[in-house]
Amino acid sequence: MTSPPGRGEGRKPRRVTWAAGYPAGRGHGDMAALRRLAPGPAAALLRAEPGGAGAGAAAGRRWVRALRRSPVRVLPPRKDQRAAAPGPAEPKGARPGPAPETSPAGQGLRYEKAEPGDRRLGKVVTIAKSKKFRDQHRKILLEGQRLIKDALDAGAVPQTLFFSTLGHLKDLPEEKLKKTTLVKVKFEDIKNWSDLITPQGLIGIFSRPDHAKMTYPAVHLQNSLPLSLICDNLRDPGNLGTILRSAAGAGCSKVLLAKGCVDPWEPKVLRAGMGAHFRLPIIANLEWESVSNYLPTDTRVHVADSHDPRTQDKMEDVSGKVSSYGWVSRPYNLKAQIGREDLTFDSESEEEEQGTDEAWFPELDTQCYHENWTQAPAAAVVIGGETHGLSTEALRLAESTGGKRLIIPVVPGVDSLNSAMAASILLFEGKRQLQLREKQESKRQTFPALG
Repeated sequence: MTSPPGRGEGRKPRRVTWAAGYPAGRGHGDMAALRRLAPGPAAALLRAEPGGAGAGAAAGRRWVRALRRSPVRVLPPRKDQRAAAPGPAEPKGARPGPAPETSPAGQGLRYEKAEPGDRRLGKVVTIAKSKKFRDQHRKILLEGQRLIKDALDAGAVPQTLFFSTLGHLKDLPEEKLKKTTLVKVKFEDIKNWSDLITPQGLIGIFSRPDHAKMTYPAVHLQNSLPLSLICDNLRDPGNLGTILRSAAGAGCSKVLLAKGCVDPWEPKVLRAGMGAHFRLPIIANLEWESVSNYLPTDTRVHVADSHDPRTQDKMEDVSGKVSSYGWVSRPYNLKAQIGREDLTFDSESEEEEQGTDEAWFPELDTQCYHENWTQAPAAAVVIGGETHGLSTEALRLAESTGGKRLIIPVVPGVDSLNSAMAASILLFEGKRQLQLREKQESKRQTFPALG
């Protein structure tokens, strides 16, 4: 009795062809080729005769199907294997170091390439924009090649730089970047997190600079004048940045910021300052009791005032708001209105207002800004914010040093200048007066008086 034919024995066998180690057909095929390729127990199964009980043929078909599901690994020639032989294995748990690459400028700097999904840039930028974080960790964010270069030249300490192309590192000092973490990211990532309309592809995280440890440009030190600027209640970042830029351009020796001013290291202030932060000392968050400690001896402090009392009698519309006069304190506006018949106060509040006003409101002489106010060995100007104006402490400091109110007259009916414009006018006028005084003194020394 003959055994029934095995599965598939009645069909014509198909030839198995091989290309790059992958089977292209099924059936009996070239069993010799399968025996050469199949290792171990599978090869023993394939040695069975196809005319037997059919076990060998069935095993061969299963092996072919397995090969189709799991392709055979194709090995390169031996010479290629030797060329691609791996080096010594790194210990487990070791973090791969940054890939060393060389910039076009010849700098041997090591930097990391951010992988897709790397969130370090977004996290760092978001945190650095928080004032609370800047105060706690004493870090600031700088953006743009020029601003970062000015910071490095002045001695600011970089911690991390994110850049999109190696060309952004070409003009930066190499020695100051070797201890910095450099991360190459896509320009699209910087564009997404940048506040600039046209990002430059370079963002840096720096330690907050200490004015006592900075190295300011020699050209600024050579042109520095005995003129200081004091900021009081300045809350607008754009105004403060512009004022700092004007102070650096005029040759101020330093800028002092009393408590209540906007953080000078805020990104908007840094952009508006255009590098002024790294050209002259900026000392922020000062109590008024300590402001005089940062001024030279015999400094006379003046305050900028947009309200001219000589024209007050001609003004018909006085609202009492600080914005009506500009950079003056609110009590000053109230004092101008006390006694007017159209204002009603109850007796107790009026007496309290008048008594308080007389008790803490200093009286200062007034003069136009172009008149000489730099006769003292050193001079300082206080600029108040447009919303809150000058504080009482600023007026008291000016009174204690013999300072005056400096008026910038404008055409009647025109709103006063903003704080940044007023500061620029006063600082450059002070520079003109100080330079004129220096010329006059040099002439006296050149041509001594006869007698």
